[in-house]
Amino acid sequence: MKNMNKIKYLYVLIALAAALPVAAQSSAKFPTKPVRIIVAFPPGSSTDIVARVVGERLSEIWGQNVIIDNRPGASGNIGTQVALRANPDGHTLFMNSSAIAVNVSLYSKPGYAMKDIVPILQGPTTPNLITVHPSLPAKTLQELIELAKSKPLSYGSSGTGTTPHLDMELLFKTLAKVDITHVPYSPAAAATAVVANQVPVGSTSMPPAVPHVKSGRLRAIAVTTAKRSAVLPEVPTVAESGFPGFDDYTWFSVFAPAGIPAAVVNQINRDFTAGLQSPAAKERLAALSLEFTPNTPAEFAKRLRNEVEKYAQMVKQSGARVD
Repeated sequence: MKNMNKIKYLYVLIALAAALPVAAQSSAKFPTKPVRIIVAFPPGSSTDIVARVVGERLSEIWGQNVIIDNRPGASGNIGTQVALRANPDGHTLFMNSSAIAVNVSLYSKPGYAMKDIVPILQGPTTPNLITVHPSLPAKTLQELIELAKSKPLSYGSSGTGTTPHLDMELLFKTLAKVDITHVPYSPAAAATAVVANQVPVGSTSMPPAVPHVKSGRLRAIAVTTAKRSAVLPEVPTVAESGFPGFDDYTWFSVFAPAGIPAAVVNQINRDFTAGLQSPAAKERLAALSLEFTPNTPAEFAKRLRNEVEKYAQMVKQSGARVD
């Protein structure tokens, strides 16, 4: 009997010993070194602003340096391609805008497939904002459309494949039946191009344009979301301006290459959420009309699938193509 008890005890010890590596692995500390966040747009873009705001908080949470690595080009495709070649251990993440969901339909070869990407968190969202140079006589969206019918006009956007670009193509060319020439810029450059009157009309997310609107260097015409922005409450929506049901926005989110452990995904989600909800981050984001609602990786994955389908329809409706 005693021998039997010894054998059972020995089996228990063996089982515990076998479980130790698994337990150690599941409780392994993350991160163990600096974390690189590849931003698919240039400095000054809304994506970059969000990455830097949350990056400051994450450095405190993780006790590691957070390196913001801007890799702009091809409407976010270059940064995405670079990130997807990284080791999927969580120490290289990437931030992109809703352009990542647009480009798989807009480009015949975007250089990535959605199956290669792990969605971690849908970050802040913002309305897109249509602006004009103050010298332009149009003060409403309908006046701008009438002006575009009477003379050639061009608009600067945050870049080919961004939602500000797609919104203008759908709004003017498909819904209003008027041609307007697209001039792609980077997000911040698009706003300053209108300020300099290099192009008379602009379409960007709100953060690059809001300071110029408040200083009087730009005139805001309409926001693209169903509700007005609390930052510019006097600016009507596109839906209010003659296009009922029009509702679109830009979001900025964090992703990782496929193969990243689920436990690391969940931790990054929690830590990004904590960073975005810190008082300093909330104040900075709110001033730029950026709103964040916490969500899980599973919830974001579902939304992302819906966004890809929605933008595929918008690309088809607008007839927009890059290649």
